[in-house]
Amino acid sequence: MLEVNRPMSGINDFVVKFANVNGTGSASANGLIMKTVFRMGVPVVGKNFFPSNIQGLPTWYEIRVTGEGWSARSGRVDVMVAMNSETYVRDLKEVSPGGYLIHDSSWAHPVLLSREDVTVMGVPLSELCAENFEGARARILMKNIMYAGVIAALFDLDLEVMRSLLTESYARKPALVEANMKAIQLGYDYAKANFQTPLPMRVEPLGRTAGHFVMDGNTAAALGCLYAGATVGAWYPITPSTSLMDAFKSFCMKHRVDPETGQRNFLIIQAEDELAAIGAVIGAAWNGARSFTPTSGPGISLMNEFIGLAYYAEIPTVLFDVQRVGPSTGMPTRTQQCDLLSCAYASHGDTRHVLLFPANPEEAFYLSVQAFDLAERLQTPVFVLLDLDIGMNDWMVPDLKWDDAYRPDRGKVLDAETIQKIEKFHRYLDVDGDGIPWRTVPGTGEKGAYFTRGSGHNRFGAYTEDSVEYQDVVDRLVRKFRTAAALVPKAIIKGDGATAGIVSLGSCDGAVQEALAVLAKQGIRLDYLRVRGFPFGEEVEEFLASHEQLFVVEQNRDAQLKSLLTLETAVEKRKLHSILHYSGLPVSSSFIVDGINRAMSKGEAA
Repeated sequence: MLEVNRPMSGINDFVVKFANVNGTGSASANGLIMKTVFRMGVPVVGKNFFPSNIQGLPTWYEIRVTGEGWSARSGRVDVMVAMNSETYVRDLKEVSPGGYLIHDSSWAHPVLLSREDVTVMGVPLSELCAENFEGARARILMKNIMYAGVIAALFDLDLEVMRSLLTESYARKPALVEANMKAIQLGYDYAKANFQTPLPMRVEPLGRTAGHFVMDGNTAAALGCLYAGATVGAWYPITPSTSLMDAFKSFCMKHRVDPETGQRNFLIIQAEDELAAIGAVIGAAWNGARSFTPTSGPGISLMNEFIGLAYYAEIPTVLFDVQRVGPSTGMPTRTQQCDLLSCAYASHGDTRHVLLFPANPEEAFYLSVQAFDLAERLQTPVFVLLDLDIGMNDWMVPDLKWDDAYRPDRGKVLDAETIQKIEKFHRYLDVDGDGIPWRTVPGTGEKGAYFTRGSGHNRFGAYTEDSVEYQDVVDRLVRKFRTAAALVPKAIIKGDGATAGIVSLGSCDGAVQEALAVLAKQGIRLDYLRVRGFPFGEEVEEFLASHEQLFVVEQNRDAQLKSLLTLETAVEKRKLHSILHYSGLPVSSSFIVDGINRAMSKGEAA
């Protein structure tokens, strides 16, 4: 029986990373392990790092078991399951001192590389599969399921929970349940016979996941679109946003098909490119439908001219930008927050757009609904900026709540009866002083008809190239943008009057929350402001003004949030110090803690 050296211990507090080969069915095994921990009542986070290319390339999946309920990467790897011989050397280097590496000892290694501070544990997975399963494909698949059994033994996972999950997954194929359980049992029995089990780090049931479920942000956003009343979606497939439309379609097929006639009460268009997609949703929105398009940075670039048309013609629609590394094809399966500026000022000419920044799938659901209300109330495109980490990774989400009394906020829309009482309707006339004109939906009546134009119209909707008339319209759009500042979701502020603070947004939130706790233990007290919408509200201005030092944490190279703050608020630039993470991996709390400590030790902040 193998004895471990320098054992690392951690009850419900460790990270397991799986190094696999793309296309081998490893996702099912990794997901099974994560969900088993979740079903045992222990908070858990799953992060997927996969290639954008064809089958056979390396892929990684990281599971963080976190009894305290943190949602970010920890920045360490306690256990590496090295199932890809091509990446073995790299995977071994990633393991934290005192950690473990598990590998398939069936590999023919002349010299197996190891480290004195890491316990290497070999399991003959391929040999066991060859002895117990028929067919090359079955053996590949069962090898991954078998290591789930090894993990179950080492970390004291409940095999009955695993069986229950498999039964749910293969309800119509009970033979698959038995085959998978056979592989799991083989791995479990081997680990029990050959290693000291469980390891010093292990899972103990907590009962802390009640009232939660596991979901990715793209699915949550799609559900928000359904609940908001969206009926038209158009898109061109692009990583990492395609699954948002896939989820929306599945929800619509279940809830938007008339059970008696079979008629579909929705329209989804897979367009020939991003230009056609944004054109379709703008046309649908002009006709009165709630419409949206999901895309990523390259798609936003291609949509720019149409976005400008919607801005000046004041047509409400929603764009979901699931941000990735860019530009061009970039690293499409890696995460970043690199589209802030391109979305805030999308299109040519003078434009400013409303942006929403969900921090997790829960907010992706709620802010998606709010995005449609804001788009119609403000009569403008609204951007929901997710990123790949939120959109495609597995998050523990609190049960979502819904008010059945909700009704969509259609904003200033004149009905046929009201139009008849108006002497003359002018589409772009600001009668209320908030920058938002009244609109009509096509077909409401002759008096409500108007000619839709881009930037070349006056306040009455007539074509113009007159300088004064043009400036009158664009100045009103600025008033509308100021109105939006009071309507977008307010920033979340935490703290009790520290002189320094952190400003961040989106998926950085989990890492920032954990970093704040770590820094507090070090005696460093910071306040925290998380921006949830743009334009910035008064609470953002007040927070910036009331702190002497401000660390701006974001996931891009060029400090785009910092740039927005300096452009759109009165903050003194000298107060802002950037903590920038742009490796393509989700930011960890340790990165933020280290960055703030370095800045303070060098006296860089303020």
